Amino acid sequence: MKRSRTSAGVLLYRTAPSGFEVLLAHPGGPFWANKDEGAWTIPKGEIGEAEEEFAAACREFEEETGFCPDGPFLDLGEVRQRAGKRVRAWAAEGDADPAACRSNPVTVEWPRGSGKQLTFPEVDRCDWFGPGEAKQRINTAQAVFIDRLEKKLGEP
Repeated sequence: MKRSRTSAGVLLYRTAPSGFEVLLAHPGGPFWANKDEGAWTIPKGEIGEAEEEFAAACREFEEETGFCPDGPFLDLGEVRQRAGKRVRAWAAEGDADPAACRSNPVTVEWPRGSGKQLTFPEVDRCDWFGPGEAKQRINTAQAVFIDRLEKKLGEP
């Protein structure tokens, strides 16, 4: 298993009048600027060399949102995305103000092959969604994390 092909993250959830909501992150930068459905993700990132998956999940959540997740945590298992990347996830109950979301900056070559470097927030915004809407907005492979959370919470 290549560590560079493995990410870990935390799916924050809160109780809502209609059941529960999850906090999703929208990737920053020009590639994602005009994408919505299928573009959102759980706050996650690559696992460092010799780093435990759970520790990486918590670190990445904090780096991408500015919030520190607090347990207890529910293990949501792993999925493999279309390009082959593995994603491990845990859920934690909590609340966060999307307007206060602050992400770490990343620098990438853009446009690809141009030699130009562009720096922008890794996550440009976060928001709360009910399970149905979240499954429409999240990366298709990650929708199973919401299904698994529904089962763990005893939601229909």
